[in-house]
Amino acid sequence: MIQVTVALPSGRSEDLSVPASSKVEDLKTLARKSFGKNFLKLLTSEGRALTDPTESLQTAGIQDGDHLTVIAQPAKLAATKTAYALWCFDDDQIVTGGDPNGGGDSSAVQHQLRCVQQVRATHFAFAAIQADGSIVTWGHRDYGGDSSVVQHRLRNVQQVQATRSAFAAILADGSVVTWGNEDEGGDSSKVDDQLRNVQQVQATHPAFAAILADGSVVTWGNEDEGGDSSEVEAQLRRVQQVRATNHAFAAILADGSIVTWGHSHYGGNSSIVRHQLRNVQQLRATHSNFAAILADGSVVTWGPPHM
Repeated sequence: MIQVTVALPSGRSEDLSVPASSKVEDLKTLARKSFGKNFLKLLTSEGRALTDPTESLQTAGIQDGDHLTVIAQPAKLAATKTAYALWCFDDDQIVTGGDPNGGGDSSAVQHQLRCVQQVRATHFAFAAIQADGSIVTWGHRDYGGDSSVVQHRLRNVQQVQATRSAFAAILADGSVVTWGNEDEGGDSSKVDDQLRNVQQVQATHPAFAAILADGSVVTWGNEDEGGDSSEVEAQLRRVQQVRATNHAFAAILADGSIVTWGHSHYGGNSSIVRHQLRNVQQLRATHSNFAAILADGSVVTWGPPHM
């Protein structure tokens, strides 16, 4: 056994004893129980963070009698429609609650979680990106909670985006892997050959839009709600940014103009204000309306006035 003193910045300290063969995660678990806090970062006396939960204390250089500092980290929140997930950047656990079928029970995957970087949610499932670029999912299988079919492809993930029932992951090589409800973006097979050098992915409730490095856009999912951009494809050149309402997309082009597509009742038709949409600098969206900030500081809005 080795004994170490672990202290909070406030001065409160605890003497903890663990087997010499223990890993960093074992020490963090004991510290969590001792201080009654879920999300902790351990620092050596030299100020080095112990970030790898699988690293042995011996490899980490922790010896009997060492003094460590423990810092309580603020938790981040992600939520489905019926459950929540509390997590902290670079931590190796997630605290969940709510409907077990909607992502509220992560017990089956807790042992897989290592250095969580980001958590995304569909309406009833979660996906966590880890430091090594792998993905852990849980929740309702029909909403992306089961990624087993594509798990072998989920390597070096950089970003994850979600519709209400599907996930899309951008890999380091610029390709995209999707899973979940096939009708709402979970099946990108028809456009996989186009999904190269993807820089960003945005989502409506049932569709995805990917911006490529050349400024073009590739869409898939529900065709009536953003998944089919064929009517405006010729206009989608030198795209700088894409925003989404629940059922429509809007893109800012390099010349400051706007291109929209998707459900006309949710901002997909901007024809009434198109003559005003010049020199657009920023674009924001509610669930059914868009607002564009122009270079002169004025604002142009479109979408249903009653929503």
